[in-house]
Amino acid sequence: MPDPTATALHGRGVLDIDTGDIIEPGFVRVEGNRIAEVGSDKGIASDCDEVIELPELTLLPGFMDMEVNFFMGGPGAGLFDPVQTNPAKMTLRATANARRTLRAGFTTVRNLGLFVKTGGYLLDVALAEAIEAGWVDGPRIVPAGHAITPTGGHLDPTMFQALGPDVLPITVEEGVADGIDEIRRAVRYQIKYGAQLIKCCGSGGVMSHTGPAGAQQYSTEELTAIADEAHRRGLKVATHCHGDQAVRSAIEAGIDCIEHGFLMEDDTIQLMVDTGTFLVSTTALTENWDVSNQAPELQEKAAKVFPQAKQTISKAIEAGVKIATGSDAPAIWHGRNAEELVTLIKRGMTPLGAIRAATTVSADLIDAPDLGRIAPGMLADIIGMPGDPLTEIQRVQFVMKDGKVYRR
Repeated sequence: MPDPTATALHGRGVLDIDTGDIIEPGFVRVEGNRIAEVGSDKGIASDCDEVIELPELTLLPGFMDMEVNFFMGGPGAGLFDPVQTNPAKMTLRATANARRTLRAGFTTVRNLGLFVKTGGYLLDVALAEAIEAGWVDGPRIVPAGHAITPTGGHLDPTMFQALGPDVLPITVEEGVADGIDEIRRAVRYQIKYGAQLIKCCGSGGVMSHTGPAGAQQYSTEELTAIADEAHRRGLKVATHCHGDQAVRSAIEAGIDCIEHGFLMEDDTIQLMVDTGTFLVSTTALTENWDVSNQAPELQEKAAKVFPQAKQTISKAIEAGVKIATGSDAPAIWHGRNAEELVTLIKRGMTPLGAIRAATTVSADLIDAPDLGRIAPGMLADIIGMPGDPLTEIQRVQFVMKDGKVYRR
């Protein structure tokens, strides 16, 4: 193999994510897919095969989104996709969503749980492998396979359209599992075919036709079985969860990450701090998601839950919960993932804190020590943003992932 090519980036500055300082001017030397040197000395760019001049951009680590679903939303998506669109078309559309997300500056994501009928295929695992092989452009994907949910639970695909019996039968392998034995089988199936984490359903949801948003859906014993099965195989578990008691049960069961947590009370927020449990905030959707085309009862539910959710995330920020960014795209359109950072700042997080939520905290969540920083030895995931990102989060205009430029 030839020696790795050396590329230098010369930007307005480089953000040191740990100190919060911006190195000006900023030079980054990339060799192959790794960062070799960072600093203000233009000698860093000497002898490079290419120098990319980005005089108006501040360079930051590639952003991460810890909750997306590339197989929902996007070009031509419709409300009744589960019964009108086949898995092949969903996967092709997912490639468009992945490319759009990468070009927006998000170089790593978790595809957090399929809840569509696939015949047992793990479409997100296939997409992750295709991107890794270079067949299509997209962010690095940490796939969860099918979400594990009880019959009629929030992530049961037949629930969202309130389908009648037998309209869309879902198998245990596709995630609908009741009781500990079925749950263990469902988790083992996802792991067997390439899932890198497990997603499950701890409570109802705002878009659930089956009961209150906060109602606990899996028992504590069932949640414990999910966590046990995943942890013995070295995988983390994330759970969709809104209700206060449901969140507490998930934490007691050993689940690693709470998605949403909109209805948590103060004691539960403190429990998250004490246990080091991660929270993926998904707060932008509470003000940016257009729910006007949803059923009236779901719009009513959103009108009650979303205002409380805004207060909850502000309390979690103040308490010091480990918060990682997650847009819940397509609730926030694919490619507009950075709205989550902007909204975190509105909720009380500093701009640097929001950037860390999308970089170092997310890297900790997915156990990726070579992501989240622009520093020697790290993977060359680098984005460029106009102006000073510690003052204002703006649209990303330069994207490099693994040393390759995808947006210039």
